[in-house]
Amino acid sequence: MADQVSSSRKATAVMKTVSDKLSEAISNLGWDCYDNVVVEIGGTQVSGIDVGEEYNKKWQSPIGTRKYNKDAFIVIKNLDRTPFEPSKPFPEGEFKPAHPYQSK
Repeated sequence: MADQVSSSRKATAVMKTVSDKLSEAISNLGWDCYDNVVVEIGGTQVSGIDVGEEYNKKWQSPIGTRKYNKDAFIVIKNLDRTPFEPSKPFPEGEFKPAHPYQSK
């Protein structure tokens, strides 16, 4: 019981530090309280192989099972400020390479 209380107190102390640093980072970035923010976990793997009913549980896992790597990380994305623009092809006749292709 004492270990569980101690562990909980340590987690609370870490969260206080993380919360303060996160608030400072969000303030520096200029994010707004109305922005669409999502939190995701990176550094994971999902089993994509159907191993059947009898499999080696030490090395394989059923399809769709998510495992968190030891170096997993948290990603915080502001979807409203994502500067994503799909690439566009050159219009006809506008592409002029510095060294045009010459057949031999």
